[in-house]
Amino acid sequence: MLAGRTRAGGVLAGVAGSLVRAADARLPSLWAARLLSTEAEEATPVGSRESRPGPKADDEEVGDSVSFGFSSVDRSEHKGLVKDVFEKVAPKYDAMNDFMSFFLHRHWKDRFVGTLHPFAGQKHLDVAGGTGDVGFRVLREIRRAEEALAVRRNAEVESAGEVCICDINGAMLEEGKKKVAGLDIRDAERGLSWVESDAESLPFDDESFDTYTISFGIRNVSDIDACLSEARRVLKRGGHFCCLEFSQVNNEVLRQVYDLYSMNVIPYIGQAYAGDAHSYQYLVESIRKFPDQEHFKEIIEANGFRGVRYENLLDGVVAIHSGFKL
Repeated sequence: MLAGRTRAGGVLAGVAGSLVRAADARLPSLWAARLLSTEAEEATPVGSRESRPGPKADDEEVGDSVSFGFSSVDRSEHKGLVKDVFEKVAPKYDAMNDFMSFFLHRHWKDRFVGTLHPFAGQKHLDVAGGTGDVGFRVLREIRRAEEALAVRRNAEVESAGEVCICDINGAMLEEGKKKVAGLDIRDAERGLSWVESDAESLPFDDESFDTYTISFGIRNVSDIDACLSEARRVLKRGGHFCCLEFSQVNNEVLRQVYDLYSMNVIPYIGQAYAGDAHSYQYLVESIRKFPDQEHFKEIIEANGFRGVRYENLLDGVVAIHSGFKL
């Protein structure tokens, strides 16, 4: 395993280096500076900058067709195609996230969970939860909040918080379950539940959860509006919705390097390390088809959420959108 990671790391370094050298001479230092920066931008207020044109939730749909990367496929086929992608990448998913993001996805997810503000006794749903990265982080922070409350009250918290990790792909969930035994979280097994389900048709009662997260998953659903509608339905009044997703890069120079890297290097790494270039090509293309920050904010608002805002990380490579069910 270590040897495989070393070889993949060498491929990444070599190919990325070639692409960067082919670009403007100023790009390497800028890219390095951006990657090393862990400071998030302030959330962009509405109307503070001019938004680039981007699709609404229904702009990618033509009749019964929806986008699958740069291709258009029949709606009835879309879920199966996406499910097949993630079944293929599941065994290498966590390692590939590290390679592709230079480990930055860990910082993004920490920041994301901080935005959620976990609390004692919280009932949380993590949709497209995959291998559990975000769900585990949320449960860890819930337990810390419960321990702090118990100290203040000098008594145990009556109702312990729970996290439900939901994903349409059983293979991804199985990879997550393998990691539970090694977690440094009190009562992790009792605090976690796993549900294989479609984000557009959740098997939960109305107003079941305090909070809802979806990370790097909403761009893969067949119907964004249906996903958001379900999110709002299962949240309690006052419930907090948070989404972490790849978005549109604001800096023109960084965007050029990012495009070179993502379109040329990531599929190559997918082939070299995971033996699958096509799945990673789809994942990269799906980012290009996803609405930009302002348009996605409008889509969330149109589905009934209030107080919607977003925060760009790494100049908009990813963005955190959040809102409330009031």
